[in-house]
Amino acid sequence: MKAVKCPYCGGPTKRNGRTSSGAQRWRCTACGASTTVRYDDTAARFDEFLSWLLSKDTQLEMPGAGRTFRRRTAEFWEVWPMPVPDGEFHRVLFVDGIWLAERLVVLICCSEDRVVSWYMAQSENSRAWSALMEPIPAPDVVVTDGGSGFAKAVRATWPRTKVQRCVFHAFCQVKRHTTSRPKLQAGVELYALARELLHVETLQQADWWVERFMQWCEFWSDFLEQKSLVEGRMAYTHRRLREARSGLVRLVNAGTLFTRLDPALCAEGPMPATNNRIEGGVNSQLREVLRSHRGLTKLKRVKAVFWWCYLHVECPKAMADTLREMPTDADVDLLRERYGMRAEDASRPEKWGEGLVWEELHHKTRYPFRNE
Repeated sequence: MKAVKCPYCGGPTKRNGRTSSGAQRWRCTACGASTTVRYDDTAARFDEFLSWLLSKDTQLEMPGAGRTFRRRTAEFWEVWPMPVPDGEFHRVLFVDGIWLAERLVVLICCSEDRVVSWYMAQSENSRAWSALMEPIPAPDVVVTDGGSGFAKAVRATWPRTKVQRCVFHAFCQVKRHTTSRPKLQAGVELYALARELLHVETLQQADWWVERFMQWCEFWSDFLEQKSLVEGRMAYTHRRLREARSGLVRLVNAGTLFTRLDPALCAEGPMPATNNRIEGGVNSQLREVLRSHRGLTKLKRVKAVFWWCYLHVECPKAMADTLREMPTDADVDLLRERYGMRAEDASRPEKWGEGLVWEELHHKTRYPFRNE
């Protein structure tokens, strides 16, 4: 144990019983002053907090058995673990959003081996995506599941980056409308085409797939134009098939289904076709954390996601540095008050996220075979 020095004269001390609270009392052998030493256990308590947060343990199973544990770790819920951009270039990035509640989503960007950045927003609109992407150097390719507003954000923020739409999500989009056992022949053929997306590996196969899809659209065009009388008004008889067709038409027109097959992009190695890296490596683990600690408030769910992301960056800072440098709830409130960024009148995203404050604007573009 490190020797205890007198805080008044710097002389040596010796043990001198305990205080009424049980703390060790020390008496100076030179001047006779009595003192106690308070050890900083913040790092130990912080480690307890993160160990619980990233595990399946209940608070009752932690040291302190629930109530004491909550009291010892309450201050750490006030910390906002924010991303610190490292400026590193990544050849491929994956982006997705995990919804925590209505009008509350955390947008996440990751590479093949780690989390790169994250951002809290009300919805997956272009402004929120741009705020996530701006601090990150533009990659060659970004893989996405096609969240709303993302295309606009990429054009504005990463104009030279190519977009690869997750083909598994494209398949699931069709499956959602046709089901896995479609009854109509048109649905059977479209579902089979969608499944083939998962096995396209060359540009020749991609061209063949697009040609077959266009043939399907032409062959069944009259069939999909049929209308029926529904509740006193005329409506398309095969609405779900039309929606499945429209989704694929948008992707074909955008040219994002087979970006990964571009020879120039594949020169340094194959490109991913799906968003599995972020879906399985990030989102599934985050859902496990939230499921293990279900019952958290919205704010604590957000911070739980932030903490997980922060601990999975390339080089998270030491615990003491993290607690010293990261903003707290009080810092956020102070900045909002100082710069007029009130929840009810904020007009631009802040670096820690939109939170539950900004109204969303959605922009829809026309495309062939759009639903009427």
